[in-house]
Amino acid sequence: MPEIDRISRAVRVLATGRAPGLAIAFAIPLVLARTFDQAEFGTYKQLFLIYATLFGIAQLGMAESLYYFVPRETSNAGRHAANALAALAAIGVTCVTVLFAFRSQIAAWLSNPALVPHLVPLGWFLALMLVSAVFEIVLISRRKPGTAAWAYALSDICRAACFVIPAALAYGLRGVMAGAVAFAGVRAVITVATLWREFGPALRPDTRVLAKQLAYALPFALAVGIEVLHVNWHQYAVAARFDATAFAVYAVGCLQVPVIDLIVTSAVNVMMVEMAVLKDRDIAAARALWHDTMSRLAFMIFPVAAFLIVMAHDIIVLLFTSTYAASAPIFMLWSLTMLASVLVVDGVLRVFAQTKYLVGQNLVQLILVAALAGPFLSVFGLAGAVLATLLAAAVVKAAAVVRISRLMGVPVAAALPYRRLALAAMCAAIAAAPTFAIARGSHLPPLMALPAAAAVYAMAYALLYYSVGRESRARFIQTAATTI
Repeated sequence: MPEIDRISRAVRVLATGRAPGLAIAFAIPLVLARTFDQAEFGTYKQLFLIYATLFGIAQLGMAESLYYFVPRETSNAGRHAANALAALAAIGVTCVTVLFAFRSQIAAWLSNPALVPHLVPLGWFLALMLVSAVFEIVLISRRKPGTAAWAYALSDICRAACFVIPAALAYGLRGVMAGAVAFAGVRAVITVATLWREFGPALRPDTRVLAKQLAYALPFALAVGIEVLHVNWHQYAVAARFDATAFAVYAVGCLQVPVIDLIVTSAVNVMMVEMAVLKDRDIAAARALWHDTMSRLAFMIFPVAAFLIVMAHDIIVLLFTSTYAASAPIFMLWSLTMLASVLVVDGVLRVFAQTKYLVGQNLVQLILVAALAGPFLSVFGLAGAVLATLLAAAVVKAAAVVRISRLMGVPVAAALPYRRLALAAMCAAIAAAPTFAIARGSHLPPLMALPAAAAVYAMAYALLYYSVGRESRARFIQTAATTI
């Protein structure tokens, strides 16, 4: 029990430290969308699409490998940290060189000449952020979650200031990129100083331990790299076919709701820990745990998705102004992507050590999105990229369910809690009807319409759920209590 309590406290501390980052990551585009015109905002979104892609791929698993090696090999922890630091620095410089050498080609590929002067600053921002990627990981691995939480929070606040202040002072995208590089430089210096304080002279590269480190990191990096590509491919497909203004409209439509990822990640982590214990002892109990996790998530995520779809126009206008009203139909489609997260198939496959299957699954999804995005864009316009992403996700999730049914020794007809999922979908859909009627009939501005619609939807959904039966009511109350 003391160990469980310690872990729980550490998780709560880290979650508290990450909360400002989620809020800030969500808020920065809202500020910049009001400061920049659509073309400049589209250029900003393209730059950080490139950054997000390279940051996920270029780490080659070296930073994440410290979670494994630092706690387990304390005598060589400094060497592992130094290896990661040196490798990430070298990769960062390589990224700067590549972005400089191919800046014109990248701009032409993404149909945006305005990218050219910003790609080298982006490269330096990327390089410095790669170096500092080990910062909080080392602190967590050295069992200093409180310090890591403070590092996360202060870093995110400073990042927001360095992005937003130059834009507010009318320095434009050049000012934002300068602020980004300055922030990343300070963070990199603090990272090196912190590692020296932690390890002292032991902070030195060692090729002997590097071989073992790479053997662990590279397979992980392959899976992550494929996932990063398939997650972002639809945006590259849009950028390659449309100008920066259209891309800005599309990027706003693909608005991420961070609380969904937080809920799903937390549920999956708990499920994986419990299922790992059950799967060899009681496969039926493991399947019941999976079903219960899906049901809980469905009764939380389905209503959120339904509300976002019904109120898409008001949400987009409130957050990004009426300039981006054309993003609302895309946001309606994009909100459907969160439905697939309810199945949590990746977590189950990881419990059953299906890592090779996960790599293949990500590769298939990447191929499907790449193959479908172009034709769908030609037929459906901007919405086609989202439709391609939805179809690819549906195919891959369906195949994963079949795979899991075989691993658990049950027919596909018994693989999912179909009745409970259908019940959640029915409640979410029916509750949307009065919400839609009130929102559209009131003619209120978005700032007033959204709270009113949310209250109506919450009451309608709760009433519907209360009427479905005693067992489901108990699950609903337990789910709500767990979430809170």
